[in-house]
Amino acid sequence: MNGHSNGVNGDTHGDHTFERFADIPAVIDIPVRGEDGDEAVNLDLTELLDETDELCDLLENENAARNYWITIALAYAKQQKINIAIDILQKGLSALSRGRSEDRLSMLACLCWLYLHKCRKAPRVKPSQPSEEDGDRTKDHFLHAATSTLNDASRISPSYPPLFLARGTLYLLRASLQPSKLGPTGQEQSERTNTLKQAAKCFDDAYKTSQNKNLLAILGKAKAQFSLGRYPEALNLYQQTLERAPGMLDPDPRIGIGACLWQLGHKDNSKAAWQRSLELNENSKIANVLLGLYYLDESSQFSSNNPAFAPIYKKAMTVHTQTAFKLDSMHAMTCATFGGYFVLRKAWQNVERLARRAIEQADVNAVASDGWYLLARKEHYEGDLGKAAEYYGKADQARGGDEKGYLPAKFGGAQLKALMGDVDGAKFRLEKILSSATNVAGGKSLEAMTLLGILYAEDVYINQANGGKEDKSVEQTKAVGLLEQVRVAWKDPKRKASPDAAVLLNLARLYEAEQPDRALACLKQVEQIELDEIAEDDDRLPESIGDAVEEQRARRELVTPSLLNNIGCFHFHAGNYAQAREDFQVALNATVKLGERDSSADTDSLKTTCAYNLGRTCEAENENPQASDVYRSLLERHPEYVDAHARLAFINISASPSEGEQQIKQLMQSDPGNLEVRSLYGWWLHRSKKRTHQLNEDVEQRHYKQTLQSFDKHDLYSLTGMGNLNLAIAREMRRETDQDKDKRSKTYMRAVEFFDKVLSLDPKNAFAAQGLGIAVVEDRKDAASGIQIFSKVREALKGGSGSVHVNLGHMFAETRQWSRSIENYELALQKGLKEREGKPDPQILACLGRVWLLRGRQEKKLEAYKTSLDFSQQALEQAGEARVNFRFNVAFVQIQLAQLLITLPEAQRTSDDVEQASKGLDEAIEVFLDIARSPNPPFPRGDLEARANMGRNTMKRQLASAAERQGEYERKNATRLEEARRRREEEIKAREEEKRLAAEKAEDDKRKIREERERMAEEDRQLIQRRIEDDAAREAAEYTTDAETGERKKREKRVKAKGGGKRKKKNEDDSEDEGVADGTGDEEGGAGARKKKGRSRRAASSTPATGSDGEPAPRTKKKRRLEKRGQASRATAASSKFKSAEMVVEESDDEAADADAGLAPPGTQETSGAETPGPGASGEEGVGADEAMGNGVEDEDEGEGLARPSQRKRVGRVLDEDEDEEDEGEGEGVAMAMDVEEPVQGTTDDE
Repeated sequence: MNGHSNGVNGDTHGDHTFERFADIPAVIDIPVRGEDGDEAVNLDLTELLDETDELCDLLENENAARNYWITIALAYAKQQKINIAIDILQKGLSALSRGRSEDRLSMLACLCWLYLHKCRKAPRVKPSQPSEEDGDRTKDHFLHAATSTLNDASRISPSYPPLFLARGTLYLLRASLQPSKLGPTGQEQSERTNTLKQAAKCFDDAYKTSQNKNLLAILGKAKAQFSLGRYPEALNLYQQTLERAPGMLDPDPRIGIGACLWQLGHKDNSKAAWQRSLELNENSKIANVLLGLYYLDESSQFSSNNPAFAPIYKKAMTVHTQTAFKLDSMHAMTCATFGGYFVLRKAWQNVERLARRAIEQADVNAVASDGWYLLARKEHYEGDLGKAAEYYGKADQARGGDEKGYLPAKFGGAQLKALMGDVDGAKFRLEKILSSATNVAGGKSLEAMTLLGILYAEDVYINQANGGKEDKSVEQTKAVGLLEQVRVAWKDPKRKASPDAAVLLNLARLYEAEQPDRALACLKQVEQIELDEIAEDDDRLPESIGDAVEEQRARRELVTPSLLNNIGCFHFHAGNYAQAREDFQVALNATVKLGERDSSADTDSLKTTCAYNLGRTCEAENENPQASDVYRSLLERHPEYVDAHARLAFINISASPSEGEQQIKQLMQSDPGNLEVRSLYGWWLHRSKKRTHQLNEDVEQRHYKQTLQSFDKHDLYSLTGMGNLNLAIAREMRRETDQDKDKRSKTYMRAVEFFDKVLSLDPKNAFAAQGLGIAVVEDRKDAASGIQIFSKVREALKGGSGSVHVNLGHMFAETRQWSRSIENYELALQKGLKEREGKPDPQILACLGRVWLLRGRQEKKLEAYKTSLDFSQQALEQAGEARVNFRFNVAFVQIQLAQLLITLPEAQRTSDDVEQASKGLDEAIEVFLDIARSPNPPFPRGDLEARANMGRNTMKRQLASAAERQGEYERKNATRLEEARRRREEEIKAREEEKRLAAEKAEDDKRKIREERERMAEEDRQLIQRRIEDDAAREAAEYTTDAETGERKKREKRVKAKGGGKRKKKNEDDSEDEGVADGTGDEEGGAGARKKKGRSRRAASSTPATGSDGEPAPRTKKKRRLEKRGQASRATAASSKFKSAEMVVEESDDEAADADAGLAPPGTQETSGAETPGPGASGEEGVGADEAMGNGVEDEDEGEGLARPSQRKRVGRVLDEDEDEEDEGEGEGVAMAMDVEEPVQGTTDDE
């Protein structure tokens, strides 16, 4: 306030302390008028009295200057006696009311700052415990006082520099009390924004009037920019302040730098800034609480079970937050942070006290919001939902509300709506949270998605409990979608979210009906979560564990038993009985151990359920003795357990029918109202009753009727049983007359009514749907509708019973789609193997025999009849006691087979077929007579006896006649048949021989191709070897070892060039020397030789001979053939100027003059290999060139023009563009090398 409020006057050194009230002296002398002249009263400013009337009277009587009033007031303010300081200034203003305006202006400015200081310390709202000093006065009171004082000062001098800084601070404090609001575009548009902008403008004015020296103005503008959300600009301003005043600690710009870096996502850098602030000022409460928040945020990255969590959380709370609280127990942010700790401890009294302090003392809306949120959490936990809703709303509004607001408070409000039963209101709030712009920016709230998904799931569960009367597919889709999004978010490493068992359990329940495999996967994931929570050294684990399997089993026994039981149920319904049995056994063991560890836990019901499920699994695995033992052990503990009695009776019906019958009757007598028992009794009646065609006389029908009338009119089993009974009766009714047909149709319609009633109660009841389809087909002969119905049932019963395949087989047989009918019967047969201990169902075998018989009749194929007979015989073997119908089927097929053989042509049958049919006919006749003598034959006795007599009297004789004709046919055609057989064998041998010859030819072709490839590969290898040798020879000829350095380098070829031997470059001066020395020192321009980089344009010529006048002789030409000069010239002129490794450079007659001028002649390509090479006079071609290079000979005798035959070949080469033609010194010619690829014979002009 005093000191450096107007800047540091350019001081940028780090040794400045920047302490508050640093310029207040310890003692002040107040001048007074005395008898002996001017005197002074010494006042100790370190020991001031609370009573100031005498002091103020002294100052007023002595007309003390304003600085005495201000200094004394600030001395009181330094000792935190702000009210006394304000009182002194107010009395000073009264005393100076008639003085100069400038004196009052300074005092008004000081008074304004004191009011602003009081505003910072005053409570935000009316305090719950008013203080003795200020009572219940809030921030608004002091803001109004500061505003009034500032206005008074502005009336005196609006441009007074200290007022700009005070006005900016006033705007900052006013903005802290104003809520923020988002506009339609998502940008903040509120009174708070305008206030902060005005504050920034005031700080700009203060900075400019101080000639850019006021650091507090920079800090004020930085605070305004930070509050506006302009974090990069605020960071820049804080950094400027720190650069200009590194010793400033109160306020500390490092705190602002850290806050900006935190908002920009650089949390580690913000920690470093706050840590540095704490190092410089170990009593900084702000730095301590901010570091505590940093470590709290870091601890949130770990699960509470993670070993890394506890040390970080402890450091956050005990090292930093607790220290900050000890330094200032009334600091708002510290109280809010500490309150969160006590929420976890459920110390609600401490939570309320700290939350109230945070609300009252906060000068930032976000901190006040945290305080309201703590109060809401407290009331929420204690059950006062009304107060909790109010506090959640205030916490949200303190941060802006609506689209901005405070997400945890919004979520808490949605939770309260759900608890108060307003599910629609909760959904609306949660959907608004998920769709808000602030939520999307930080990633959708997993908690909101979880709660919303569970609320939609609850709608589905309630509908299922009410019988599924409403369509909740939309809600189920939404629930699954939301919960699956949460599940996917667990895999995102950036979210650092841990899997939630509640989400997985709800997903499993939603998937249960439609996607049981996914439901099972969710339950398995929950099991894995619980297994991961079991420590390696858990005390509940046994001391000695065997192998990995035993260890896994021991750990699973510590998992929740109900979870293991549910996993076993899914395995059971999936047909995985072995795994289901393991799950139920482990669940049972886990329940027993849970009861041993916790005697207060109610484990009896869970133990009973697990044991019953274990028994059902043993039944499914056809281990009835073990299942019976399980049920008996259950009945020992719970003799009234009806389900165990029912299952035991069901098992005994197969093992001991009489005992099972007695048990079922006893069950009915003991609990006649139990629908499960009545269903079992109805099943037993259906199995054991005497068949009758009169529905009213049927005991099963009377039982179902009694159940529907007396116990439950909506019992699905009884309704389905009534439909099946009417269906069976209608199928057997007579249909000779129209009256009979009408009666039969009405019976079918009654069956349809029962099935339709079942489907109205349970739309997914497959048994009723199949019954409905059967009734429609049999009554209306509508096979197409039947196929459509059964196909839908088949899709609904994937992996279920094979009965739907049986019905589809019937339908396809009716429509004469034999292949599809057989396919469905075989599928039904495969599904029935599991239910019949691996034994085929005789009924389905009989159906297969029937369809093969019908197919054989249509196609007149003997093999189809034989297949039908085979299936019928298999059905008879599997039938057991109920053999009459199956014996009839076998006999009927045997008679049909005999009739077919009687009518078949001799070429389509054999004597063995006829003989076997004759034996089968004898057996069929005996079977028909035996069935006719049975008590309850399936057909009238007269019909059976008539068929047997027909077989004995007629068919037997016809079959014998057919056997004679077949034998005569086969004897007459034996030779022809033998000849046909021989021809077939010869044809087979010929085809085999053709195949053998073709294979041999193909093998020979492959061998030739292989040999050709080997020959070509050998040639390639030889060619490569020659190339390698040629490359080695060329390298040996072109490179040598440097005697000084020992490195490999190119050989240097020297020639004595003519005067014009060096080509003139483009744009060179004509007066420039163009020739190079020939090595003798007699040539003009020979001393002017110089280096030239580039591609060699010509080969080195022979050493020129000199003429009589001392001038160089004309340059010799290189010839490729021993031809006349004109022919060589024409050949050279016709050549092209391509650059190639296979080209050599030649000269024609016309090019000789160009060569003398230093121009390179064009190259020609020579492919002839018949000539022998001959060097020129200089020995630069053929062997001469090699010898000149190898022996270091510069040249041969001048004037020599005859060619010498070469003794070896050279491979042609062209110098690359980056090879240099170098001088060898003054008077030394340029060596230009050109080899030829093919052997050639050179000539000279002298020839």
